[in-house]
Amino acid sequence: MNVLLNYPIWILAAVATLGTYFMTALGAGMVFFFKTIHQKMIHGMLGFASGIMVAASFWSLLNPAIEQANQNGELAWLTVAIGFLSGGLFLGFVSSWMTHRCQSRYVKTEEGRKAKRLFLLILSITLHNIPEGLAVGVAFGAIPSMTHPESALMAAIAIAIGIGIQNFPEGAAISIPMRQEGISRRRSFYYGQLSGIVEPIFGIMGALLVKQMEFILPYALSFAAGAMIYVVIEDLIPASHSDKSSVSVWGAMIGFTLMMILDVALG
Repeated sequence: MNVLLNYPIWILAAVATLGTYFMTALGAGMVFFFKTIHQKMIHGMLGFASGIMVAASFWSLLNPAIEQANQNGELAWLTVAIGFLSGGLFLGFVSSWMTHRCQSRYVKTEEGRKAKRLFLLILSITLHNIPEGLAVGVAFGAIPSMTHPESALMAAIAIAIGIGIQNFPEGAAISIPMRQEGISRRRSFYYGQLSGIVEPIFGIMGALLVKQMEFILPYALSFAAGAMIYVVIEDLIPASHSDKSSVSVWGAMIGFTLMMILDVALG
């Protein structure tokens, strides 16, 4: 383990976040294993994605944002509230812009609503991955200033592993609903894995700019949480529950439970 400390910190952060990106791509690749998908499975998967995103919003984003804000000596409740509401307002603005931009005829069609829903889903998970990449980068970037760099390195690796495991269902949460909307498997996989490519980019930035990122991170984490909760409430839950089936409810319950277990066990 000490050998790794001989490498530049930004390289370690790059390797770690490439690993988290790979897990996103692996999850997105699950789309190749589904040939035909029934309507109930569609609702179940949308519910599953909703559960994942709600759980990740708290355990992976809001809770770490509160802890980081406290460490920075900030008013944690205010910092997180500002970031969270900003994320929701941003997604609300994007949703409103799309509605007016694509106006009347297009958005009022079922195809238009599907396109809008998929765009918001991809955008929200991509936003979610940005602060995760920053979190890994900051964890690695802080190692040189730690009293026990070996322990700090293990902690940074643990964070990367935890985020990587979470990214697997997140990749599937994009690619599978896209496939269910009639998009080809290749394109569904492409957009699913693309949402994770931001992690290595921002991971390297976090490692190189750790001091600045320590201040920004609580806002970025809570911003992503607000964006995710907005898209879940505005689009995913109504779409998954359109037939009043309990399948979507249990999909959400299972997705939430799975992400909760991963976050608590690996946190």
